[in-house]
Amino acid sequence: MSGIIAALAFGAVLTGCSAIKLAYNNLPEVAYWWLDGYVDFSGAQTPKSKDDLTALLAWHRETELPKIVAVLQKAEALAPNDITSAQACELVADVRTRLVAAAERAEAPGAALAVTLSEAQLQTLARKYAKNDAEYVKDWVERTPAQQQEKRYDKFLEQNEDFYGRLDNDQRDLLNRLTAQSMFDAKRVDAERRKRQQEALVLLRRFNAERTSAADAQPVIQAYVHRIAEPRPGAWRDYQQGMLEEGCRYVATLHNATRPEQRQKAVQRLRAYQTDLRDLAAR
Repeated sequence: MSGIIAALAFGAVLTGCSAIKLAYNNLPEVAYWWLDGYVDFSGAQTPKSKDDLTALLAWHRETELPKIVAVLQKAEALAPNDITSAQACELVADVRTRLVAAAERAEAPGAALAVTLSEAQLQTLARKYAKNDAEYVKDWVERTPAQQQEKRYDKFLEQNEDFYGRLDNDQRDLLNRLTAQSMFDAKRVDAERRKRQQEALVLLRRFNAERTSAADAQPVIQAYVHRIAEPRPGAWRDYQQGMLEEGCRYVATLHNATRPEQRQKAVQRLRAYQTDLRDLAAR
């Protein structure tokens, strides 16, 4: 789902409770261990990677948190009223802009790390990709269409009830119907994931073989990131656009079926996220 839920989810990644606020403040360490699980950092890579992650968080705190607050304010202004699919998609575009900005900021330190990865580390990365792919296949591809629908319904129900409060039976039925009508295709998603992973491995192995400098690697990585954010015309781009439009339409439909007290809960939640973000930015 997208629209208001996307704005909510983006804020929830950063805030929402004291434990998540604590996680944000410790993101350099958390991110380091997450990345280490993919490439197994060497002793020489560790200090610079931690320094780069700390600098990235400082930039994000100062530059991006106020912009995310503005997105949440925009969602708050919409929440008390009916919304259109176009308004939901506008919020999605705002969230995407913030995500792309963070990805672009990470390109330079990412390039500096990428050109130092050894073949052994790239093999570790390939194994991690394979493990993730196997988990995705088990969680989604191997399920029947009915099981996939049930899993997605449960996920969306949890998200929406966290935002609006408990949905009544009619609202749950509506959410179930919307989920059943979805064009979601787990096999297509799995194939695209694997394609992007292999493309990344090819690029990284080329850097290793050609001893590419960080300066030369950065525009290559930038182009790779932009291909993911803005796929070339074709079947995958059409599918991605279709899923986006579907999500915006479904979010607007469900939101417009909510009661005034549920919308007020949404407003309160969005305001709480803004308060948390301001607190984080002020530190």
